[in-house]
Amino acid sequence: MLRLENIKIYQNLSEVEVIKEACKKYKIEFSNVKNFNIYKKSIDARDKDNIHYNYTVDIDYIGKHKIKNAKIVSSDSENVKLNINVKRKSILNPIIVGAGPAGLFCALVLVQNGIKPIIIEQGKKVEDRKKDVDIFLETGKLNKNSNVQFGEGGAGTFSDGKLTTGVNNSLSRKILKEFVNFGAPSQIMYINKPHIGTDNLIKVISNMRKYIIDNGGKFFFEEKVVDFTVNNNCLTSIITKNLSNNSYNNFKTDTAVFAIGHSARDTFEKIYQKGLQIEKKNFSVGVRIEHKQEMINNSQYGIKSKLELPPAEYKLAYHGKNRSCYTFCMCPGGVVIASSSDEGEIVTNGMSKFARDCENSNSALLVSVTPEDFKGESPLEGIYFQKELEQKAFKLGGENFYAPIQRVEDFFENRKTIDLGKVKPSYKPGVTLSNLQEILPDYVTETLKEGLLDFDKKIKGFADKDAILTGVETRSSSPVRILRDENFEANVKGFYPCGEGAGYAGGIMTSAIDGIKCAIKILEKDK
Repeated sequence: MLRLENIKIYQNLSEVEVIKEACKKYKIEFSNVKNFNIYKKSIDARDKDNIHYNYTVDIDYIGKHKIKNAKIVSSDSENVKLNINVKRKSILNPIIVGAGPAGLFCALVLVQNGIKPIIIEQGKKVEDRKKDVDIFLETGKLNKNSNVQFGEGGAGTFSDGKLTTGVNNSLSRKILKEFVNFGAPSQIMYINKPHIGTDNLIKVISNMRKYIIDNGGKFFFEEKVVDFTVNNNCLTSIITKNLSNNSYNNFKTDTAVFAIGHSARDTFEKIYQKGLQIEKKNFSVGVRIEHKQEMINNSQYGIKSKLELPPAEYKLAYHGKNRSCYTFCMCPGGVVIASSSDEGEIVTNGMSKFARDCENSNSALLVSVTPEDFKGESPLEGIYFQKELEQKAFKLGGENFYAPIQRVEDFFENRKTIDLGKVKPSYKPGVTLSNLQEILPDYVTETLKEGLLDFDKKIKGFADKDAILTGVETRSSSPVRILRDENFEANVKGFYPCGEGAGYAGGIMTSAIDGIKCAIKILEKDK
């Protein structure tokens, strides 16, 4: 296979037409191309007068003359099989707590290597979970165990399905390929910023579960971990409560992967009580900012390009004197979604479907916080900090799961919003016009203002007076880290902290990577 790079495309072309253009550039007869594959596709919008796509393609070339500047790549470069030296001898089923990306990919690799895990999830399977989320968005009636935070697929299911990561890891390709195998759009293999979309993720996760079950894995939904037993510093069992009939189960095991996500607060409490080593860590809090998608498009692309461009994205960071402000989980053509997991708390997130065709865009607008900002000495102080802010937002919003919102102009003037402008909030079940400075810490407010002004220089209109701030965003990452050694085990042997909740990931891709790494450690452990 030959890899042809830097193919600039200025028109809306089919894949075959792109390959023909690549052949022209490299002086190749198209008739000598047996097979082809799009390897990478990105948008170059640095020059608004010269926006174009940039492609890298792989071709199976059967011609005889040497092609100058073309790279030779293996024809099996898409083989995503892992070479694992499986040593596990235990007859006990490994337990996986949590069916988010970390838990699911851990389970997937285990069954692909002949080990049959038991997956325990306090929420519902993804199809039923969606029904509970829809009810909450329409009525404000919250199911505390089945919502945007809890349930099969994890918190990322009801976001945008972003598969971008700053981590350069060879496992990323396997994860993308597995997603495609389970029904994700094939373009996630090559576009520069791949996303699946919530609508597709629900189907993909369902297919993934069915495959794991067909290969010997077992799922227990609406099953909550309430305790675990330890003997001679080794894990011996996981105790659960069935939330449907209030019965208790005792799963004997010597191996448990705790991929519990960043919102399983009572589980963190139990882990701490049982003597596992936990430490505070930095995280971020802030708001969701919402703009017209058309404004973001015009700012990022200009108005001259004739290409059929996708909704524009952005990623911004500001480093102030004392703190940083940055955007996170930007959702083009999406909505701000109610993401509470307990009564009396407001939590926001962003969500997009695959088409990203809603009127607004949104992103988290976050300020870094550190353990020095929290009261008390407990390693769980960050959780208490989050909870206090979420409760304040709930009260400010009217104590009915309506979110407090504020126009950017009013935020700068420290006054309550009384009228909306051209940007209409997308959050459901409803919103309350408010002054967010009444609940945000002063250092968060000041850094948000500095960040808004800085970002407006980079994207004209970012600090537009009518842009909407929705409070609060508190769960972009876990506020704790469960310590583990080089074998991924905690101070209790057989206990594997994993994924975002344990403090080792920050999104779908890195969580899935960590899940695979945990699976490999389990498979290669000689016991």
